[in-house]
Formats: sequence, structure tokens, C-alpha cells
Amino acid sequence: MHRVTGAEVALGRAADAEKAARARSGWYARYLWVFAAGQLILVPIAVLWHGFASALVFGLANTFLVTGLSLYAARQRVVRRRFGVKHGVIVGSWAIVFVLTVTLGNAMFANSPAFAAAAASACALPLATGAWLEMRRSS
Repeated sequence: MHRVTGAEVALGRAADAEKAARARSGWYARYLWVFAAGQLILVPIAVLWHGFASALVFGLANTFLVTGLSLYAARQRVVRRRFGVKHGVIVGSWAIVFVLTVTLGNAMFANSPAFAAAAASACALPLATGAWLEMRRSS
């Protein structure tokens, strides 16, 4: 008969904790999907609309999106290892694409719905890719 050691118990607990973290980490995929969907609204506003009303609507919509996502994320009890690095890479990638597309859109394609649609898709892509990868890791 095999006697269970303290190390085996600790390893079992660690494996259980990792399993629970995987099962409960699907929240981050939902977070990223909502953030990606927001790009489909916010980017066209930033590229196609002009003036004070545009700035006001964009600012309020962006504040609502970021506040809602931040509150949602703050309520989550589980984050997996290296979450900060992963989140930084995803959001950093999005930020680069967002700045480039909005700058280029306002400078050269200010009234182009085709550019706005392509820019919105480009801005949503890093977030959607991160969500898809997170869904694969969570299952």
C-alpha cells in the first residue's frame, strides 16, 4: 500500500488550483470579445465623424466601454499565470493599430466608409485573436 506524502498532497492541490483557474478563466475571452465589438462602433466614429459632437460621443462611448470592462475585470477572482504579460501584449497591439488607423484615417481617409470599416476590423483583430486563443486555452 502506497502512503501519500505531503509533497504528493501539495502537488495534487496545485493541480486542482490550476484546473479551477482554467475553468474560471473564460471571463477574459468574454472581456476581449466585448472590447473587440466596441471597436466596430468606436473606430468609425473616430474616423468618420468630425467636430465637438464626434469628440463628445466618442469620449462618452469609450468611457462607458472601458469603465464597464474594468468593473467586470475587477470582479473576477481568477487570473492565470502570466496574465499581465498576455494582456499587455494584446492591448499594446490593439493600441498601436488603433493609433495608426485613426491617425491615417483622419489625415487621408476622413470621409471614407470603406476605410472606416477596414480600420474597425483591423482594430478588432488583435482583441478577437486574443479572445479566440483564450477560449482555446480555457477549454
